[in-house]
Amino acid sequence: QQTHRRSTECITRQTRNIYRKAYSETQLLDVLPKEFKDGESYHCITAGDVDSLSYLKVVLRQQNLDYCLFSTWCMAADDILQIEEWLQSGKIKKLDAYVGEIFPGTYKMEWKKLNEVFDKYKCGRIAVFKNHSKIYAGYGDKFAFGIETSANINTNPRTENGCITIDSGIFEFYKSYFDGIISFQ
Repeated sequence: QQTHRRSTECITRQTRNIYRKAYSETQLLDVLPKEFKDGESYHCITAGDVDSLSYLKVVLRQQNLDYCLFSTWCMAADDILQIEEWLQSGKIKKLDAYVGEIFPGTYKMEWKKLNEVFDKYKCGRIAVFKNHSKIYAGYGDKFAFGIETSANINTNPRTENGCITIDSGIFEFYKSYFDGIISFQ
């Protein structure tokens, strides 16, 4: 059951979601090192108290990103607003999005908002394809990375796994694959 409201006219941000996301980030900050090191991977298993986007947020605490891609089957409106804030503030300069084939038809308001954000910031491309992967990959001036999670970009109170790998090879692996995707749209 969805806990956020859907509307074609506005997006309602619920305070409990904002607090939950803050709590989610603190859970990761408690277990991850203060500075990531090249060549290391950080594996996490969570008990439903960490959202997928929190993994990217801990990377953004250490560096702004010149480029990032994300891949998800679906995503929530609050998460699109968070991404927009990062684009607006310059924390992410260029961004590509890869979403599942169900996204445009099932998550119509989120699809519309995602396209509006990408049009507004001219930040990259959105590709729709038979996708169920949950990946972030990118780089900044300190390191390149790949993040793999079992969770979509949404609030999901279930046990999920995640791994942050600090390595240019993992970034190049995902970038090369996703650059080859031909969108349905």
